[in-house]
Amino acid sequence: MAQMQKWNWQDANWPNWQFYATALQDFEARFLLSAGELAGAWKHLHVADQEHLKISLISEEAIKTSQIEGEFLDRASVQSSVRRQFGLTADRRAGPSEAGIAEMMVDCFEQYNAPLTHDQLHNWHKMICNGRTDIQSIGTYRTHAEAMQVVSGPLQKPKVHFEAPPSDRMPDEMQTFLDWFADCNLPPLTKSGLAHLYFVSIHPYEDGNGRIARALCEKTLAQALGHPSLIALSHQIEGRRKAYYDQLEVSNKSLEITQWLTWFAQIVLDAQAYSIAMITHLIAKTKMMDRLRGQINPRQEKALIRMFDAGPDGFEGGLSAKNYMTITDTVPATARRDLGDLVIKTALSRTGERKATRYWLKI
Repeated sequence: MAQMQKWNWQDANWPNWQFYATALQDFEARFLLSAGELAGAWKHLHVADQEHLKISLISEEAIKTSQIEGEFLDRASVQSSVRRQFGLTADRRAGPSEAGIAEMMVDCFEQYNAPLTHDQLHNWHKMICNGRTDIQSIGTYRTHAEAMQVVSGPLQKPKVHFEAPPSDRMPDEMQTFLDWFADCNLPPLTKSGLAHLYFVSIHPYEDGNGRIARALCEKTLAQALGHPSLIALSHQIEGRRKAYYDQLEVSNKSLEITQWLTWFAQIVLDAQAYSIAMITHLIAKTKMMDRLRGQINPRQEKALIRMFDAGPDGFEGGLSAKNYMTITDTVPATARRDLGDLVIKTALSRTGERKATRYWLKI
């Protein structure tokens, strides 16, 4: 009796994906429009601010793409590793996981226009598996005989979310994938979303497939734009981690993937918007600090920089006097006086009363 089809790769038409291109037209137009806005905002930054933002974005993406897979990295170590990869000074030694993911992210950023090859994928796999001793095949496609499954739940009754093609099909599957990637002329969002789903459907490595798939998304978008996209893709996906996995699970059973592509396209647009907000935030920081130069004391300057470094979302719940005392190592009376002065100078706005008083950047 013939095996019943359960997974997309078992379809007789694999890998001939199907989707409604018209459903993506508006997304594609908005992507190109926002890409121009992002590039324009980037040009308005000082070189030092560009460097700062580049390192911040790549570091955050490295942290978030790992967090999506349940791996939590040391932020300072990742940032130091990213700086080191760009040939800049770094004041902190990094563990193997932090160093490895930073190396992959920077390689993806710098080599975005290089052709995608088996060797590049294998090198990325070596980077993200840096220091791992629990994986049999590092820097090469999986070869184990047992089924490659994505599962959850207790060992005695696991739920199989997906089963990938057998390991002995990896060389042929991946060559077909690379040929498709090289020859594909689909619009950027469509190709990026499809590259992600196609890659994880093959699931060529023992581990790290999700991180590599998301790097492929960035590579695809960057190649379409002619420069790194500078979008916070993993930041957006991590914030919707359950929906992300739900969408992938729905999409691994069929070659009709319009739902996945439209969901992914909105994620990219949200990632663009977040990056634009970060640039606007950084420009606001430069303007405010220039305006206040010589008018504020070192404590106030330190606190403002710390607030700006929290990003467009700012301090969760706002800055309290207690937060200010911790940041500046000062006493309550001084904190109240400093904060009140920053309100007068329109650097901060104030809400609440007494213990509920909170301060917000006035941008």
